Amino acid sequence: MTTSRRPRGLVPAALSVLVAGLLALHAAVPNTVGRLGSLLETFLPWLGLAVPPLLGAAGLRRSALALLASALAAAAWLGLFAGVLAPPADQPYDLTVVQHNVDDENPDPTGTVRALTAVSPDLIALEEVTDQAVAAYAAALAPAYPHAAVRGTVGLWSRFPLTDVRVVDIRPPAIVDGWSRGMRATVRLPQGDVAVYVAHLPSLRLGWTGFGSERRDDSAVKLGAALAAEPQQRLLLLGDLNGTVDDRGLEPVLARLSSDRSDFAFSWPAQAPLARIDQVLARAATVTRVWALPRTGSDHLPVAARIRF
Repeated sequence: MTTSRRPRGLVPAALSVLVAGLLALHAAVPNTVGRLGSLLETFLPWLGLAVPPLLGAAGLRRSALALLASALAAAAWLGLFAGVLAPPADQPYDLTVVQHNVDDENPDPTGTVRALTAVSPDLIALEEVTDQAVAAYAAALAPAYPHAAVRGTVGLWSRFPLTDVRVVDIRPPAIVDGWSRGMRATVRLPQGDVAVYVAHLPSLRLGWTGFGSERRDDSAVKLGAALAAEPQQRLLLLGDLNGTVDDRGLEPVLARLSSDRSDFAFSWPAQAPLARIDQVLARAATVTRVWALPRTGSDHLPVAARIRF
């Protein structure tokens, strides 16, 4: 009597196929229960950490099946994120911008401004600008950025004149108190006018019930509608969107704008960045590079970007 032997490496092979499937088919993971799809997409790049141990397990088991499956997982990751492995290309650009959630408890506004201006940006967008701190930010930025506007808790500082500044209502229905986190301005650039939006979407809550993104998603719908109605062709969106460019919850916004994916530029949390939730997005322009700046007194890292018209 003979017994058939089970092929070697079935467990690492199965895990590799799972990782490859989650990477390649993340959009198929449903969002109906706990918004698991958005949760996966927020931390999607980190699935790549599973590939080296899976390759190692395949080698230890001397399993061709496991090796093939782990190579498939590696290919799926590279298909999404291979661009970050190459050194940043030196591309021409017309504009440098900085986006930063400064934190409403930031103890050092002046030091924060020094960090933001170190890359000589033309535009600086800030969120969580409190009534108590706005004067400190304004005083530190005024010499180099004489054109400024603050609406609610978001603000824009510019080397170039601002016109047509107004509040953009992105408050989700679940928030009924005074809440103003969106604004829009026309910036008079040498290359022509561009509409610049500054937005801070509601925070997420991760708990036993899943990924609490309902308010963020509702706010994204309203922001997406405002962007769709914007008559100015050239448009920039700078903001803490509390979501990554892979998160389907931001689809109302991401369907209309694009960004650069050649750098992870993780911006949150500042002490151990895991995701880029601070975004620079564009329409009728190209974001040629995005990168994270050194830590300030905030729980977010600043994000800088270069724009080509």
